[in-house]
Amino acid sequence: MTAMKLFITLLLLADMLAVVIVMLAGALGMANPNRDPRTSNKLMRWRVTLQAIAVGLVILLVASNWS
Repeated sequence: MTAMKLFITLLLLADMLAVVIVMLAGALGMANPNRDPRTSNKLMRWRVTLQAIAVGLVILLVASNWS
């Protein structure tokens, strides 16, 4: 595995971990009866952004395997 593929793979793993953490934070926030809707929206935006980054990294990995 080249250094670039390893770097992208490590970034992807870190990003997937961040997605899981944000999802858990959102789920725990929904269980709180005194939750702030703005916090829920912020977590949702973070999750969507992190997932978009993950998709981009997967595309980079697939493209790097073709060349």
